[in-house]
Amino acid sequence: MLNFNLSQEQEMVKKLVRSFVDKEISPYITEWDRKGHFETSILNRLADLNLMGVCIPEEYGGSGMDYNALAIVCEELERGDTAFRTAVSVHTGLNSMTLLQWGNEWQKQKYLTPQAKGEKIGAFGLTEPNAGSDVASMKTSAVKQGDHYILNGQKTWISLCDVADYFLVFAYTDTSKKHHGISAFIVERSMPGFSSKAIKGKLGIRAGNTGELFFDNVKVPKENLLGEEGEGFKIAMSALDNGRFTVAAGACGIISACLEASVKYCHERSTFGKEIGKHQLVQQMLAKMEAGLQMSRLLVYRAGCLKNEGKRNTRETSLAKWQACDFANEAANDAVQIHGAYGYSDEYPVERHLRNSKAPVIYEGTREIHTIMQAEYVLGYRKDKPLNKTLPAWEDIEQLLH
Repeated sequence: MLNFNLSQEQEMVKKLVRSFVDKEISPYITEWDRKGHFETSILNRLADLNLMGVCIPEEYGGSGMDYNALAIVCEELERGDTAFRTAVSVHTGLNSMTLLQWGNEWQKQKYLTPQAKGEKIGAFGLTEPNAGSDVASMKTSAVKQGDHYILNGQKTWISLCDVADYFLVFAYTDTSKKHHGISAFIVERSMPGFSSKAIKGKLGIRAGNTGELFFDNVKVPKENLLGEEGEGFKIAMSALDNGRFTVAAGACGIISACLEASVKYCHERSTFGKEIGKHQLVQQMLAKMEAGLQMSRLLVYRAGCLKNEGKRNTRETSLAKWQACDFANEAANDAVQIHGAYGYSDEYPVERHLRNSKAPVIYEGTREIHTIMQAEYVLGYRKDKPLNKTLPAWEDIEQLLH
């Protein structure tokens, strides 16, 4: 029997994060957005609330909750602003959950545990100036010399670039094997030769920290190789399944925020002698937001349930990410329309939500990539194999590379 109700624990998490956002993010976010300022104290407060390792087992410093609890955290954070959901997505979804799945016990104790506690911040370095959807085009290299790897190259559009302590970085250890020659490494900010630089002038997520990473003969101990040499592409794809899940959940937060702001404005603003909420075309936009929110949540929670059961969810997560992000972009656009000229000003939050809503349509698999994936599932060209905890099925992803 299907149960669409949140558990008592999930309801408590939702209430906790919503209250936190209303008190510690919403009153200040307009100023942070205007200044392009990432407020790092928010991460410290989230750590105090045990929310930096929501679905990481307690034995490794996490809260031990389920994946839908993580989804709720991401939705409520993005209701405040995308910058802080992004931080949790990268730190928890892309980095920590990947360490949990692929790391050995030493790596889990040294890197995962302090991250799950929020004592250290983790980030993810895959994208390069000429390698986004086409991962195999990356240029970053790692050459083994004795008991170290020498890392050289550059990553871009990296969230938490100036904030994170540890980075999960992907590099070629054997270029002759193409994507089979990519490996994953845990890189510390303190390692000589590492540097970072923030990107300014972004359309949205201005209150977030995004930028570039540079590796100039960085010596990475062989113990920091995650998995085996050549498994980097598999590791990256498994990480994206988790990252995309959190992005989809966060998109629900934008829809919720736009709906909330629009309903409030509809009761405040009158035209032609009545509240604008009485006009049917305005009602149509509100109805689309509500439908988009409910459908997106169902898609996210379905993927979360599969994750909780340890089942493969690449198809379901892809669909949730694609649809939720599109719904969020449309909801933000309609919210600006409902607000009229005021929607074009940061006096109201909807213009910020519109700017923020565009990036998730692009990162962690563009709309076009997810469209292709879903079509290939329908056509039977792409099929998922059962998830193996130690070696995720991933062969289907290779089809995008040919």
